Amino acid sequence: MNLRNAKYSLMGAAGTLLSLTAFASAQDAAPAAEAAPAAAAAAPVLNSGDTAWMLISSVLVLMMIVPGLALFYGGLVRAKNMLSVLMQCLLIASVVMVIWVFYGYSLAFTDGSAFIGGLSKAFLAGIKPDTLSGTIPEYVFVVFQMTFAAITPALIVGAFAERMKFSAVLLFMILWVTFIYIPVAHSVWQSTGWLFTAGALDFAGGTVVHINAGIAGLVGCIMVGKRQGLGKDLMPPHSLTNSMIGASLLWVGWFGFNAGSALSAGSVAGLATINTFVATAGAAIGWVFIEWIVRGKPSMLGAISGVVAGLVAVTPAAGFAGPVGAIILGFVAAIVCFFFVTTVKNAFGYDDSLDVFGVHGIGGIVGAIGTGFLASESLGGVGYAEGVTMGHQLWVQVQAVLFTLVWSGVGSLILYKVVDIIIGLRVRPEVESEGLDIVEHGERAYHS
Repeated sequence: MNLRNAKYSLMGAAGTLLSLTAFASAQDAAPAAEAAPAAAAAAPVLNSGDTAWMLISSVLVLMMIVPGLALFYGGLVRAKNMLSVLMQCLLIASVVMVIWVFYGYSLAFTDGSAFIGGLSKAFLAGIKPDTLSGTIPEYVFVVFQMTFAAITPALIVGAFAERMKFSAVLLFMILWVTFIYIPVAHSVWQSTGWLFTAGALDFAGGTVVHINAGIAGLVGCIMVGKRQGLGKDLMPPHSLTNSMIGASLLWVGWFGFNAGSALSAGSVAGLATINTFVATAGAAIGWVFIEWIVRGKPSMLGAISGVVAGLVAVTPAAGFAGPVGAIILGFVAAIVCFFFVTTVKNAFGYDDSLDVFGVHGIGGIVGAIGTGFLASESLGGVGYAEGVTMGHQLWVQVQAVLFTLVWSGVGSLILYKVVDIIIGLRVRPEVESEGLDIVEHGERAYHS
């Protein structure tokens, strides 16, 4: 049983998760384990170290949303729309947390079909404080996965920032989490999901989070239309200081995102931690490098964009690639993302305000496919499942990418149309001109 199999035994049904730490200990004590009954060896036992790490990881991911993502996005928009972005990130996360308790967790992480679970744990039925998921309380696993569900739709708002109704944003996100996020999460991370059974590698959410949100953002910005005055009026970020703080909080919080996905305080968490450090560093260097060559000056906006691109790209590979491979992955992802946000976006003319697709969608694709390469032991990775070749793994990774693009792309298109019919997507021109902060929320971020 290699690390890949150990990892995915953890990501199966919540009630039957086995920790990698316990697995490693069992290997060290193999002679004794052989004499013990198999059922006893598999019995879940609470590990306080694993539990402490997962509690911390959950809080770190919350920090990624508020204040991390909120400040990162908020600084990139114009001052008159700062509060609208902060409100969207905060309320989306809050609404999704409630959905997760009501039915989201049950549909994502109970056995069912290849695409969706059941309602046996709706309203967290049957879960008690002493109910375990492997070596941690199931409540802790619920909370950890809840933070993933909360941040993913919040990522989307950057694509149509400064022009979509707050009511439309909330309604769309409720529908999107229900019909898009939950089925993808179940397919990839639950033992009965079709991509799980196919052997797809997604350690912490390259497909489930980033490609999923990225393509939804692309569809959304096209559906809502371009910002007024785009190409004529100057629309620089109003506070790169806030965005730098937000990006830094994202990087720190991402250790909970990636290393927490080991679901134990063990060797795999250590691997994910070093990869999250060095891939991000490689991406920051890569973006600054290419921007310096192409534009003649390295910018702070470029550097923090590189940081986020690296974090996105390493997410699916964090527990599978080696550190050198992670550096290369981050460096390459940054250059590819730079090309998309500077060249492809301009060529096609869509207004992805904060480059959700260009960074999260494209970075996620590079990371998901790159994981298929970098997991190879010959390239410093942990290796594939028994009998799996690099070619087969790459094909499975491509299937996971294509499924996510189609499911989220087509599904999001339908949901945007539904919301548009019910309440309309876009604010009135005069509201957009005045700013969403004062018109939609009755407040201003700054007073002179």
